[in-house]
Amino acid sequence: MARVTVEDCLENVENRFELVMLGTRRARQLSTGGKDPLVAEENDKPTVIALREIAEGVINREALDAEDAKTEAELELARARFEPRQPIFDNDF
Repeated sequence: MARVTVEDCLENVENRFELVMLGTRRARQLSTGGKDPLVAEENDKPTVIALREIAEGVINREALDAEDAKTEAELELARARFEPRQPIFDNDF
């Protein structure tokens, strides 16, 4: 397991705050969103995998925004499919 340093990650993000935000978003996707890692897992936790992806440059803010938009569109489609529909005829005369 290669050690990931903040300096490795900062080569691909603007600042430490952005690194924290990007890392937490990606780690959450990996742990709860059913997303697959884009680097070898090597028995690492989601936070370490997220940092390794950032350090290797395979994950950035634009990629996460696009993935979140895709997921949101899929959720909206699923909601629309299962929402109760309005009755065609009104029985209140």
